[in-house]
Amino acid sequence: MPLSAAASAREILVRLHDVMAARTTAQAKLNHVVQIIGEALNSEVCSIYLLRDGLLELYATRGLDQAAVHVTKLAPGEGLVGTIAEDVETLNLDEAAAHPDFAFKPETGEERFHSFAGVPIIRLERAVGVLCVQHVEPHRYDEVEIEALQTVAMVLSELISNAGLVDATGGASTRPQTTAPLRITGLKLVDGMARGVAVYHQPRVTIEHTVAEDSEAERHRVYAAFDKMREQIERMAAQAEFGVGGEHEEVLETYKMFAYDEGWSRRINEAIDSGLTAEAAIERVQQRTRMRMRQIDDPLLAERMHDLEDLSNRLLRIVSGQMGTAAQMGLRQDSILIARNLGPAELLEYDRRRLKGVVLEEGSLTAHVTIVARAMGVPVLGRVRDVRQLIAEGDLLLLDVSAGTAFVRPTPPIEESFEGKLLLSQKRRASFAALKAQPPVTRDGTRLALMVNAGLRDDVAALNLTGADGIGLFRTEFQFLVSATLPQRERQFRLYRDVMEAAGDRPVVFRTVDIGGDKALPYLKGNVADEENPAMGWRALRLALGREGLMKAQARALLEAAAGRTLNVMFPMVSEPWEFEEAQALFEAQRTWLATRNRKLPVAIRYGAMLEVPALAEMLDLLLPRLDFLSIGTNDLTQFLFAADRANPKLAERYDWLSPSILRFIARVVPQTTAAGVELAVCGEMGGRTLEAMALIGLGIERLSITPAAVGPVKAMIRSLDRAKLMHDMVLLLAIPPRDMRGALAAWAADNAVDLA
Repeated sequence: MPLSAAASAREILVRLHDVMAARTTAQAKLNHVVQIIGEALNSEVCSIYLLRDGLLELYATRGLDQAAVHVTKLAPGEGLVGTIAEDVETLNLDEAAAHPDFAFKPETGEERFHSFAGVPIIRLERAVGVLCVQHVEPHRYDEVEIEALQTVAMVLSELISNAGLVDATGGASTRPQTTAPLRITGLKLVDGMARGVAVYHQPRVTIEHTVAEDSEAERHRVYAAFDKMREQIERMAAQAEFGVGGEHEEVLETYKMFAYDEGWSRRINEAIDSGLTAEAAIERVQQRTRMRMRQIDDPLLAERMHDLEDLSNRLLRIVSGQMGTAAQMGLRQDSILIARNLGPAELLEYDRRRLKGVVLEEGSLTAHVTIVARAMGVPVLGRVRDVRQLIAEGDLLLLDVSAGTAFVRPTPPIEESFEGKLLLSQKRRASFAALKAQPPVTRDGTRLALMVNAGLRDDVAALNLTGADGIGLFRTEFQFLVSATLPQRERQFRLYRDVMEAAGDRPVVFRTVDIGGDKALPYLKGNVADEENPAMGWRALRLALGREGLMKAQARALLEAAAGRTLNVMFPMVSEPWEFEEAQALFEAQRTWLATRNRKLPVAIRYGAMLEVPALAEMLDLLLPRLDFLSIGTNDLTQFLFAADRANPKLAERYDWLSPSILRFIARVVPQTTAAGVELAVCGEMGGRTLEAMALIGLGIERLSITPAAVGPVKAMIRSLDRAKLMHDMVLLLAIPPRDMRGALAAWAADNAVDLA
C-alpha cells in the first residue's frame, strides 16, 4: 500500500480520470472502476451499490458472483450496505458476519469473505449509493485505505449523477411534496411572531468537476478563497450592530478562530494532494465533518461543528464563484429565512429590516446562531423536519414561535386568525408596557417581588423594559457555553462587573456555574463521564467542588466585580448541607486572600442555595441557619420528584407543575423558611406561567424570578388577585386534591376574575 491516504487516493484517481473520460456506457465505466479500486487496495472484492427505486441495487462488482449484479437489492437500513446508506456512516469490520446488521445474500457468493469496509456515496448530503470492499482474511482496513475509499466515493458521486443512474434526491429540490396549506411544528428557539414569504438561505453549490488537472493551481485557488473569506468575517465582526461587549461578540470571536484554524486548511490541502479539485476538497472535508457530527452526543460540541460547516459553505461558494446566497442577492420583501442550519456570520449578512423570522431544520437553544438571533430580535423556529419537502420558495409563512408552529400557504381563515392573535399580542404587550411603572401588588395590598432570569450581558436591559425588581437568577454558565475555551478570570470579572453596573441599585443573584449533564463543555476534558443519566450525575456544584480551580477563579471574579456592593451568590444543585458549607468556605477563603492583598471587596456577601434535589428538603432545619436566601428551581425539582427526564418528549407533558405532589412539596418548605427568616423565591419556568404563578402565590411564595417576557402577564395577574382568599382556598384544595388540579385552579381564577391572559 502507498504510505499516505493522499497517495493512495491519487493513484486511484489518476486511473479513474481516464475511465470517466472514456466514451463508454456508464455500466462499463462502473465495471472498470471496481477493478481499479480492488487492485489498488489489494481486495478480492469491490462492489458498488446504487439507490434505484428506493432500493440499493448491486450495480457492479469484482469478486462477487456476476449473476447477482442488478439482482441483489437491499432496502436502506437492511444489511451492512443498507446501514451505511441510512446512517451515512463508514463501516470497517474484520468479521462482517459478526455485525448485528449483517444480512446474508446467498446469490452473491460472499460467504467466504470475512473483512468488510464500506463508505457512503454522497450527493447533496444524502447517500445515493455505497462503495465497499471485502477480503477473505479477517482484518480491519487501514485508515489510509478508508480515506482513499471516501475520496473515490466522492468522484463516483459525480460519475453516477451525470449518468442519471440514481434516484433524484429530495435534498436537491425546493419543490414541496404538496401545495396544500400546512401547519408545521418545531422547537421554540427565539420567541416571537412573524409574517413573510419563504426565502431559501442558499442554493446548494453544484460541484462540476472533482478530479484535478493541476493540483498546485487548485491549492492557489483555495488560498485566495481563504483570504477573501477571512476578510468577510473581519468586516462582519466590525459591523455587528449590538453594541460592545455582548456574548454575541464572543460568538464571533470563536467563529473567527475557526476561520483561521490551520488544521482545517491543512485537511483541505491534503484532499487536494489526493487529486481533488479545490471545490471537491472542501466538500470532502465537509463530508467528514458531517459524519463526525452524527457521532457526537454532546450538543454543544455539535454546535461548534455547525459553525465550521457554515464556514465550509462560505468557502465553497467563494472558490466556486457561486455566491448567490439570499443575503447577497438581497431580500426584496418581508421574508422568513429557510435553512438546514445557519452560522452566526451568515445571519448577520441579512437586512434586519426585511428579515422577519427563521425556520431551521436543525438548531438548538445553545447554538451560536440562536444567541445572535436573540440579540437581533428575530424569532427562530428550529428542528422542523423535511422543511424542503414542505415549503417552496415564495410560499407565504406565518410564524408563531410561542406556539412552536408555522403555517405554510395559509388559508384566508388561518391568516385572519393569525392577524387577530398578532394584533392581540401587540395590544397585550402595550398593556403590559403600561404596567412597567406599577408595582406587583395584590388587590388585598401585598407587595410581591418580580425578578427576571438572565444569562447574557444584554439581558440586563430587560430590567428597564419590564420594570422588574432585579435579577433573581443570573446563569453564569452561559459565558462558558458560548466560549471556545474556558473563560479566564479577567473575562468573567468584566461580565459580572458590567451586569452589576447595568442593574444599578437593583439586586443581581449570581448562580455559580452549572455545567455538566446536558451542558457539557468539550474543552473541559473529563468534566463528565459517559453517564446513563447525566441530569443526575456529575454536574453543577458537584462538578465545581471537584474542580476547585474552576470555582476559585469564578469566586475571585465575582468578589472583585462586586467591590463596594452587596454580592448575592447562589449555589446550584445542593444535595446536603456540607456541600453548601464547602462552597461557602471556598468563597470566604478567596475573600480573605483578596483582603490580604488590599483588593476592594463587596460590602456584604449574601449566600443562597437552590432547592432542586428533594433530599435537601429533609435537611433544611440544619441548612437554613446558614442561608440568607433559598430559591426553588422547579425545572430540575420536577424531574427529580417524578423520576422523569424533562428532555424526554414522551414525558414532557405527562407530569404537571400543578400536580398536588409538587404543590404539597413547596407548601411544606414555605413555613420552614418563614420561621427561619430566610428569603424564599421560585426561579424556575413554573413561575413564569400565570396559572402556575397564581398557585405559587397561594402557597405563600412572595418572590418570583422569571423570563422577561413573562413579567407583564404575571404582574397583571398579581394585580387582579386577592391573595388572602387564594391562600385560604389553596389549603382546602391541597387537603383533598381534585383529580384535575389544573382545571380546579383555572375555575377558581375564572370565578374570582383573575387575569390569566
